[in-house]
Amino acid sequence: MLDSTKVRADFPILQQEINGFPLVYFDNGATSQKPQVVIDAISEYYQETNANIHRGVHTLSQRATDAFEAAREIMRQHLNATYTHEVLFTAGTTHGINLVAHGFASFLQAGDEVLISAMEHHSNIVPWQLLCEKTGAVLRVIPMNEKGELIQEDYLQLLSNKTKLVAVTHISNALGTINPIREMVAQAHQVGAAFLVDGAQAVPHLQPDVQALDCDFYAFSGHKMCGPTGTGILYGKEEWLHKLPPYQGGGEMIKTVTFEKTTYADLPHKFEAGTPNICGGIALGVAVKYMQNIGFEAIAAHEKKLLDYATAQLLQIEGLKIYGTAAHKTSVISFNVGDIHPYDLGTIIDKKGIAVRTGHHCTQPIMDFFGIPGTIRASFAFYNTTTEIDVFVSALKKAATMLR
Repeated sequence: MLDSTKVRADFPILQQEINGFPLVYFDNGATSQKPQVVIDAISEYYQETNANIHRGVHTLSQRATDAFEAAREIMRQHLNATYTHEVLFTAGTTHGINLVAHGFASFLQAGDEVLISAMEHHSNIVPWQLLCEKTGAVLRVIPMNEKGELIQEDYLQLLSNKTKLVAVTHISNALGTINPIREMVAQAHQVGAAFLVDGAQAVPHLQPDVQALDCDFYAFSGHKMCGPTGTGILYGKEEWLHKLPPYQGGGEMIKTVTFEKTTYADLPHKFEAGTPNICGGIALGVAVKYMQNIGFEAIAAHEKKLLDYATAQLLQIEGLKIYGTAAHKTSVISFNVGDIHPYDLGTIIDKKGIAVRTGHHCTQPIMDFFGIPGTIRASFAFYNTTTEIDVFVSALKKAATMLR
């Protein structure tokens, strides 16, 4: 069982007050807070190790290289990737998705199809739109129902020999829906399509096994799982990474350069042009180790308790409607209270030190589906408590009364 008091002590930011009230941080879907061990790792790197990697014979360079590559191996083990060179460091989920979309421009032609879903974040919509505009391919959308679940029968009907790639979120950032990725991947592979998973919202809550999922690509951001901003991972199956052309040109991603021709470095360096976020990559490895030590089963159990408790308490508020009631969902609750604008509620409860997200959450098509301008989103992490939920619900009731 997870000890909330002990865990919360690891996060310095949670000890502060906002506007004279203890901070209640329910905006974890946007970014997670950082434990002291991650903060220390960043500080220690710049104080003791700072040097460029892979390029120097001196001690600091070798020390930095070893730490960076050790972090890559941590990520390989965490994802259960077959090879360490299948793990690419990126600036985040958006970077990883764009890398794949850029590469698929070499494979697609007019009439080919790319499938995404109705619940995608803009970062898993726009790159594919750009790709289709460039190649003449067609973007198709897997619909969802009123519960916020993808309609699997429609997905199967959309799949065909024209389908070259399917890109679907593992967990919806706006609705909390957990999609049946393993089954969807198997179905896509039956028609010869590749499958990319947007794992940005999944990795804070569960430990993905890319071999079990059998996905071709899995992209996520470090900052949503206790790591620094500007960090991320793109997993790609070896065969696909060999086929994809480089995303960027520059130092580190080359083997030989002449004015006549350049040959590219072996994996993973082929996709890591320039000086990477060395400190960030190392600190991301520390963040993952921290979460592993807590245990993802314990995290999931605690967050399920928070989700169930918060759902029950919020539904006691008159006029409150939750968007996203899938049978399988994680600790995200999006809702509105009557006709009150979510921004107004969010602004008022911020005065009480409560941080939530308001708006369309970079999922405007979802809001259009429900016919609303946006929602209030409370997203819980393993360091949150039911006591904080009580404070949140109480403040929300008072704010709603003021605005009615």
